[in-house]
Amino acid sequence: MRCNAFLIFRTPSIARQVHFSSHHINDKIKSLVQQGHYQEALESYSKESNSPNNTSRFTFPSLIKACTAVSNSHYGTSLHSAIIKTGLHFDPYIATSLVRMYVKCGSLCNAVKLFDKMRQWEVSGQDVALWNSIVDGYSKNGFFEECLVQLRRMQVLNVEPDGYTLCIFLGICDDFLGISCGKEIHGYVLRNMFDGDPFLVTAMIDMYSNYARPMDAWNVFRKFESKSNIAVWNAMINGFCENGCWRNALDLYTFAKIEGLEFSSTTFSSVLTASSQGEATDFGRQLHCDVVKTGFENDPYASSSLVTFYSKCGILGDAVRVFSTSKDKHVGLWNSLISAYVNCGCPNDAVNIYTQMIYREITPDSFTISNALTACSMIGSSYLGTKIHGNMIKRPIKESVALQSALLTMYSKVGSIKDAHKLFDEMKEKDVVAWGSMISANCKNRNFEEALYLFKKTESDCVKSDSNIIASAIIACVGNGDEKLGLCIHALAIKRGFDFDPFTGSTLIEFYSKTGQPDMGKKAFSSVLQKNNVVWNSLISCYSQNALPNLSIALLPQMMQNGIYPDSVSITTALSAVSQMTALSIGKTVHGYSIRFLLPKENQVENALLDMYIKCGSFTYAQRIFRNIPERDLVAWNSIIAGYGSHGECRKAIDFYHEMRNSGISPDEITFLSLISSCNHSGFVQEGLNLFRSMRENGVEPKIEHYVNIIDLLGRSGRLDEACRFIENMAIEPDRGVWLSLLSACRVHRNIELGEMAAHKLINIEPESGSGYIQLLNLYVEMGMKEKAAKLRGVMREKGLTKVPGCSWIEVKNKVDVFYSGDSSSSSTVKIYETLDILKNIMKKKECSFEEDETMYEPG
Repeated sequence: MRCNAFLIFRTPSIARQVHFSSHHINDKIKSLVQQGHYQEALESYSKESNSPNNTSRFTFPSLIKACTAVSNSHYGTSLHSAIIKTGLHFDPYIATSLVRMYVKCGSLCNAVKLFDKMRQWEVSGQDVALWNSIVDGYSKNGFFEECLVQLRRMQVLNVEPDGYTLCIFLGICDDFLGISCGKEIHGYVLRNMFDGDPFLVTAMIDMYSNYARPMDAWNVFRKFESKSNIAVWNAMINGFCENGCWRNALDLYTFAKIEGLEFSSTTFSSVLTASSQGEATDFGRQLHCDVVKTGFENDPYASSSLVTFYSKCGILGDAVRVFSTSKDKHVGLWNSLISAYVNCGCPNDAVNIYTQMIYREITPDSFTISNALTACSMIGSSYLGTKIHGNMIKRPIKESVALQSALLTMYSKVGSIKDAHKLFDEMKEKDVVAWGSMISANCKNRNFEEALYLFKKTESDCVKSDSNIIASAIIACVGNGDEKLGLCIHALAIKRGFDFDPFTGSTLIEFYSKTGQPDMGKKAFSSVLQKNNVVWNSLISCYSQNALPNLSIALLPQMMQNGIYPDSVSITTALSAVSQMTALSIGKTVHGYSIRFLLPKENQVENALLDMYIKCGSFTYAQRIFRNIPERDLVAWNSIIAGYGSHGECRKAIDFYHEMRNSGISPDEITFLSLISSCNHSGFVQEGLNLFRSMRENGVEPKIEHYVNIIDLLGRSGRLDEACRFIENMAIEPDRGVWLSLLSACRVHRNIELGEMAAHKLINIEPESGSGYIQLLNLYVEMGMKEKAAKLRGVMREKGLTKVPGCSWIEVKNKVDVFYSGDSSSSSTVKIYETLDILKNIMKKKECSFEEDETMYEPG
């Protein structure tokens, strides 16, 4: 009896202890979750909770939240089983939490199964939060059609959507539904008096901003009555930033400050972005003061935004100071500084910061690695890039598609095309960046066939190509000489709206330039909406390369009228066009542009100026430009040597050659070609031969152009037999230029035997060209061989061969006129022939007068 009494006495005590213990565990779990110690909360539940029945119904939502936070489906499935055992799985709040947990853990299938079971229960089926959880799950996994299906089911079952439902659908307007559907939701919001919900207002502002409708977003903001919610102000400031309305963003921040609103780190981040867009350094510095005053200087977002702001405004020193003075150097701040160095063109500094970060045992995230890989690409360091790749393999982020694309870009830019191909083939998922990087890499390595194959694969695999892929495909068409496919890709670009893009537009202009279609290049230029320097430069180059120098130069003032100022490429290309025309006054004008716009003294501009003045025959200016070049490269030396040589100043050209050698610059094939050509035109036979023999001594292998000049040199001096022997001993196969030079020399020195031999060789090489026939015909006529000349004319007539008319041009009063032999289409033809007749008469009178004078003084 005493034993039973004891048992009776002890039982309530044990029950109280169990109750106290379970109550303690439940409180502990809730506390840990509230503090963000999710993993610890789950481990505490696993160790200390002996039975699901000891777990409170209010504790399960906390545990589900912890599973959701750590994305641990194993814990989640165990919890779901425990909830079923307790009979709490029909609780709408717990069920909704479970659906969200499955969605976050990537198990949409389990989420749908649970939702379908819950929907069958009348109470749960009417719970809008449960419907929101599954709609949100479908939207996050990209199943937008299913979102609409669930919305229709809600309407059938009379489940009224709430503000959160509408926020979800506003969020998918940009990806799927479109602006018209967004406006319908806006109308629904107004009709059902939801316009006072700050979450909905924020979502509508975001939706309009994403569709580049900042004024519609502003109208939503303006009509929102409760202006005390900083989130709504942040959304509007961010909307202005996204649409380039940085001044409006700064003004809105000023108004918010006057209203006395309490700012968040998001506010400062958005306004600093706006300041960097407009390079409003003074306003940005004031913002920096506000950040410090409000105690956000150590906030991760605010400090990172400050570093980014200063770097984008080119004040890298202040960006480094913000980083150095920050107490909490979180990974985001390190990322900002690495990115700052990369964007400012200091990749070595970026790599140093990355190395410091690793040394301090701060784990890099995907942004760190992406920026570090970009720095490796810039400095061409495959060693460091491979090392970063090795570190990636050890971590779960190796599966990140964005990082794999960054790796692909790095390998392609450092020239490791095999590694790039290997990585690309191993990628399970390939995003548009990966495809673009691979196509671009093949283009840079001149594997145009492979680039076009990959482009066709993107189309067959339904990859949504971007402007970079389209532009790379056009470059591949240029390299492969595939004009037909290039036209097809242009049509595709128009269809998808990429012809408006500056990058695609400039590539299309280059394509039409290479295919000799400047008119189509102009059409591609006209399609581009925002024409930057690159687009204008492409068209200037297109006209210049297609023998339309007048149109090329005329684009410079048009650029400035459109608010685009010429850069060094614009000036260089325009000077190339001037050189074609030998229009000195226009060349001086272009030179004036380069001085007026304070363009930096770059070698390419100085060399173009030098070339222009030489070709226009202005050696005073040319030598002044040459002497003022700080560091003369080989191009400058070649230009001055070729210039003096082509104008008959062979001795000066040779002197410049010796000066070049003394300055430590080694000659190349162009140097020798200019010198030998100069010796040829000046009759310096031995000097020319000596220069040719010295080529191999200087590590330069003679090319066909050098051989042609030596044959011409020997031929002009009458050493035809020596020229023949030279041809016989050539290291390469003689081409048309070799035989044409010999034939021309035979005409001059009236050597019919060698001339016929050279002509027949030339005709065998180019049977459809008239040059060999015409030279031989002239030789026969000059030698008085009328029968052979008549026979050859008959052969030419049968073959339909004609002589290409000669062309010349002259600049008068800033206007260049071009004339062709036998052409009378010029508007000044009558005046020209009248002037010629006057000159002929004057010359005849002078001739008669000269003859009379000779007769008068003749002895006898």
